[in-house]
Amino acid sequence: MLLLPHRKLLFAVTAWAAVSVAAIPVPAVLPFWQAAGVLLLALALADAWMTVRRGNPLCIERRMGSIWPLGVEQKIRLHVQPVADWNGGRLRGMLFDHHPDAFAMRDLPLPFNVGPGEWSEAVYRLTANERGDHFFGQVHVRLDSPFRLWRAQLRGESAAEVRIYPNFARVTQYALLATDDRLAQMGVLRRWRRGEGSDFHQLREYRSGDPPRSIDWKATARVRKLIAREYQDERDQQIVFLLDCGQRMLTRDDTLSHFDHTLNAMLLLAYVALRQGDAVGFGSFAHAAPRFFPPRKSAATLRMLLDATYDLQASARTSDYLAASDLLCRRLRKRSLVILLTNLRDEDDATLFPALSQLRQRHLVLLASLRETGLDKLRKNEINDFDGALGYAAAIEYLQARQRQFARLRGQGAHVLDTSPQRLPVALVNRYWELKRGGII
Repeated sequence: MLLLPHRKLLFAVTAWAAVSVAAIPVPAVLPFWQAAGVLLLALALADAWMTVRRGNPLCIERRMGSIWPLGVEQKIRLHVQPVADWNGGRLRGMLFDHHPDAFAMRDLPLPFNVGPGEWSEAVYRLTANERGDHFFGQVHVRLDSPFRLWRAQLRGESAAEVRIYPNFARVTQYALLATDDRLAQMGVLRRWRRGEGSDFHQLREYRSGDPPRSIDWKATARVRKLIAREYQDERDQQIVFLLDCGQRMLTRDDTLSHFDHTLNAMLLLAYVALRQGDAVGFGSFAHAAPRFFPPRKSAATLRMLLDATYDLQASARTSDYLAASDLLCRRLRKRSLVILLTNLRDEDDATLFPALSQLRQRHLVLLASLRETGLDKLRKNEINDFDGALGYAAAIEYLQARQRQFARLRGQGAHVLDTSPQRLPVALVNRYWELKRGGII
């Protein structure tokens, strides 16, 4: 236990010291000043002795979830109450929680005031800015002494662990919209094609607008009315994400890095693909321990993807696309839609084009490249000076080189998606629908 002087004690000592100045010209004040000092010292010592003697009379419990989404503010509740046999009056003080340094905090420290048989709950807010495993230290309490001349620094709740997952709120929102058949609210465009597809779905009564070739004449003859065959998009396909964990994915255009945006987009598309009966997996590269999650389509696949990526971080390494394609081709035998999530540069051509050629021998490749929003802002800025003109010209030259690179990629047969990090999730789902509805996958 550590005793710290309360501001009331500091104020009393300051006032007592100030009176000493008045005692110099007026000797009659000196006895009263000395008596006041002795009384203040006696009260301070007695208050300190009672504080040490009572020990820690509080029970403190930290209440929070063990799994949080990235970037979403969470409430941490500190439940405070005296020990069961406490009958020494009210307890007042302040609560301090040792939360992870990477979290943004609001509302600490927190005051409390409880009496025997009572309890109090103090709430503060945290926002996790990094994924992975994070640890809370102990809750520290500054408890007022009986005369409120001291504050005893005590320790409460022990350490706790929390896991920060990619932001799955977007996936939850998508699930609710899908249930209500309001997918367009997210910008996801589903172009239904009545009766078309590659897998037989069901027989149903012919409707106006159905193509004549969809009529099943044998069924029509049996029931003596027009019956049409209805098809659905092919199922049991494989969608495999190839995640770039290189240094460019550390770029931030907002509170999230480019890598965090790609994880959110992967989760959203994984949810969509699983609902369509497709298997989903991923591989990672450009970091110390590349990971591979084989394609699966069970009900638990999305949760398994979260568990496999929540602590995955971008590194300072340079991305080697050819090494990544070698590793993926050795592990992935069945034809799949391989979605490469990265941030391209001109200097990538040496390993990028051989990698795409290798992947396209067996798989369909969709390359999704993130575009820095700063380039779009720079291009839209008003030009008022020479430096502004140079910045505008550099942005235009860079974007033109980028478009030439994408044109070469399309020429090699790759599907290309160039979008900002914020628009990537919905843009990726829309491109998936286009490929699937078009029978390209």
